[in-house]
Amino acid sequence: MTDASTESREELVTQTVEQRRELVNEAIEEELPIVEPERLYEASRYLLDAGGKRLRPTVLLLVADALADVEPMSEAYRKFPALDGTEVDVMAAAVSIEVIQSFTLIHDDIMDADDLRRGVPSVHRAYDTETAILAGDTLYSKAFEIMLDTDATPERCVGALDVLASTCTKICEGQALDVAFEERPDVLPEEYLEMIENKTAVLYGAAATVPAVLLGADEDTAEALYRYGIDVGRAFQIQDDVLDLTVPSDKLGKQRGSDLVEDKQTIITLHARKQGVDVDSLVEADEVGDVSEAEIDAAVNVLDDAGSIDYAKEKAQELVQRGKDHLDVLPENESRYLLEQIADYLIERGH
Repeated sequence: MTDASTESREELVTQTVEQRRELVNEAIEEELPIVEPERLYEASRYLLDAGGKRLRPTVLLLVADALADVEPMSEAYRKFPALDGTEVDVMAAAVSIEVIQSFTLIHDDIMDADDLRRGVPSVHRAYDTETAILAGDTLYSKAFEIMLDTDATPERCVGALDVLASTCTKICEGQALDVAFEERPDVLPEEYLEMIENKTAVLYGAAATVPAVLLGADEDTAEALYRYGIDVGRAFQIQDDVLDLTVPSDKLGKQRGSDLVEDKQTIITLHARKQGVDVDSLVEADEVGDVSEAEIDAAVNVLDDAGSIDYAKEKAQELVQRGKDHLDVLPENESRYLLEQIADYLIERGH
């Protein structure tokens, strides 16, 4: 991959995401207005209003375009043509997925005691812990309310809700595994991959399969699209593990190296342990706010020398290719091509 082609892909993906992000942001305001009690809904909207690429909603909308075999954004997402000629509000589904994402971030930050998210104070810092918990719970329930408003047939609506419910369950299971792994030095790579599939990748899987369910695609197509989301989502999480160590804190939106300080197991540290690296002694700080950039730099050098960072990058690349292979169930059209480009972008992005 040349620098020129990488830059071209980044420009294409950035444009693709930005076009849909604007529409999704407008829809978020419609679907999640700030009403009484205002403090609760302001806290609920806080991270949604703070930014975010809207990658998952973009995947959902692109899958819809690809399945319908229409030009990207040529059909109104609020009245999108299903495969049987009926109309479905796929934008509501896209907002529902993004709302679940925001719910998980709020609760993750509380559990990890993280002070920053997307370059702003986390919700529990900007408000308080009690309000943040309620805001996360509100977003969780609102996501189901919004998914109910897609105007899909009852059977397909129930199918989409089933996907959303099982996704939320798996996210909680993944988070529980993540916490448990902090106390275990013997975590296996396959256990780690299972954890990130549940904690992170399932929401990409849901984003890719929900439009198939709502539009009336067959089960094999829905399953293949789910696997696309899972593999790309796992690659995304592995890349995030890399970025946590290699991107400056001001660009990352949180303290660089926080995973090491918090003793989180990543594919990087699991590989390093196998190479004989004493991962537990890489940083001395016990709190994220106490770690220095020099300490993280030294730790990164050790992990780099062990080949662990390159190993993670190669694993992410392998998963992305596997994910793209699942897109063979889609017609060959521009939206399918854009889904392939997004998959590659996720492991090439700077942060």
